[in-house]
Amino acid sequence: MSFLFGGARPQPSSAEKIAAAETEIEMVSDMFNRLVSSCTKKCLPPTYAEADLNKGESVCLDRCVSKFFDVNVKVSEKMQGEAGQRQGGAAGGGGGGMFGM
Repeated sequence: MSFLFGGARPQPSSAEKIAAAETEIEMVSDMFNRLVSSCTKKCLPPTYAEADLNKGESVCLDRCVSKFFDVNVKVSEKMQGEAGQRQGGAAGGGGGGMFGM
């Protein structure tokens, strides 16, 4: 016997699931491309003499990536909180950012 509770929603169709997955892949790809572009411009000189990263470049890239993800999580949490307030309730659940960390 199946009961519908107050906030129950119908299950998405296969086409809707595929569309949601495609959208998520596009978002992750865009974020990755922005990360690479931003951190490369900041940490790597336009001309280089060595094939491998030196220690300073490596440390810069590590910090840049970490900061990029920290900001992404904070912005996502802020946007979720504002969306929850507009809908008249608190933002649901934990998580944070695009990856639910």
